[in-house]
Amino acid sequence: MSKEELEKVQAVIAEGVAREGLQDVIVPPGQAAGPEFSYPYNGHGPLDDEALEYREDEAWSRLSQLASDAAVDRMIADAQLSGVSLLEGPDGLLNRITKKVIERALGAEMDDHLGYVRGDPAGNGSGNSRNGSYGKTVTTAAGPVRIAVPRDRNAEFEPVIVPKGTRRLGQVDDMILSLYARGMTTRDIQAHLAEVYGAEVSPALVSKVTDVVAEEITAWQTRPLDAFYAIVYIDALVVKVRDGGTVDNKAAHLVTGVDIDGFKHVLGIWLAASEGAKFWASVLAELRNRGIKDVLFVCCDGLTGITDAVEATWPKAIVQTCVIHLIRASMRYVAYDQRKKAAAAMRPIYTAINEAAAKAALENLRREFGKKSPGLVAAWERAWPQFIPFLEFDVAIRKVIYTTNAIESINFQLRKITKNRGHFPDDDAAIKLLYLGIRNITGRHIDGGGLALARGERGTGTYGWKAALNAFAVRFGDRVPI
Repeated sequence: MSKEELEKVQAVIAEGVAREGLQDVIVPPGQAAGPEFSYPYNGHGPLDDEALEYREDEAWSRLSQLASDAAVDRMIADAQLSGVSLLEGPDGLLNRITKKVIERALGAEMDDHLGYVRGDPAGNGSGNSRNGSYGKTVTTAAGPVRIAVPRDRNAEFEPVIVPKGTRRLGQVDDMILSLYARGMTTRDIQAHLAEVYGAEVSPALVSKVTDVVAEEITAWQTRPLDAFYAIVYIDALVVKVRDGGTVDNKAAHLVTGVDIDGFKHVLGIWLAASEGAKFWASVLAELRNRGIKDVLFVCCDGLTGITDAVEATWPKAIVQTCVIHLIRASMRYVAYDQRKKAAAAMRPIYTAINEAAAKAALENLRREFGKKSPGLVAAWERAWPQFIPFLEFDVAIRKVIYTTNAIESINFQLRKITKNRGHFPDDDAAIKLLYLGIRNITGRHIDGGGLALARGERGTGTYGWKAALNAFAVRFGDRVPI
């Protein structure tokens, strides 16, 4: 913008300020920012709560006058009259207001640093003074803004609102992390910021921003855990990772624990070449070393050898095969036109009152489908040792352990954000996205410190938990902490 155009815009704004009678609210350059604090104060010691509240009310009152509907309407009308865009581009009204606010705040910081305002004779002989400014472009939620950062003769000024080396303000970094957590690639984010905000950022910068969670992930993966979890759900999903010049499928192992109050927490993420009982044994051992002393139930999808791994870690824990997984697996052997009939025939098995009734229902299933779908019956027989513990418990307990949907729903959300990536360059990149995805999933708070904390909760609860907790107390006695 030329000097003549800038003077024209300033004249239009000045005219609007005068017309609205806001001369006492708008602080001219070089004057102190705001009227003197009027609440009675002796100048000694910190302000009390009442004084601070009064001061906040005064500040809000002045801000409300400045941003009144009439003032905003007049400013918009003047901007349109002068041909200034309201939002788009570096010369837009919103961009200019952002620039003005940042520069005024930096000027106030410099006043505080030097101990006197511009033009004040008190600065003579102080040993330090202003030394012009330097230009800097920062990316904000309103787009890129070119600002003038003041400097002093002694090069001692350290701005706070725009620290040295900072190129992004406000929630730009959080915006990048949010887009990344929703499955967008670094180049997708680069294109999005350029298209919507006019901000030019490189894919390397986006990657650097997301790398700030590396230490957070390490702390999360090694944090101490509760000594007791009523239920632990374990499952894995497949991600594609480049390894040695080839892209391989790797298993991301997830563990979700349900604490004594019924709230779910993702306890960790582990990446391995494939899912197997041996690797799960090392994962469970790590969880024990992080503080878990006892678990009532470990719910899984029926992986071979997992029972031995659980017993080696928590000898009293009961391994429960996910009934829903078992039904899905057995349905693979049934013709499409027979599925409804097969589902009806399986229902008496997992709703039986005891093992004897379940065996009778299994025999009925064998008589009906043993010849035309032998795989259906074989699937139930193979999983029978891990299935029958389910039948020993109260209905309230059955409702919370019969399925691993608590962790399957998380895996479903994670698959949505990983499928857009094609493959990851390394294991760390895969872990980073999975962690950010878990942190971003609504209601699934990874460490109990998420948004639900404001409602007095610690993550997502479990439906029917009070009834289940009472049944746990009766069935397991002292193992359930008070």
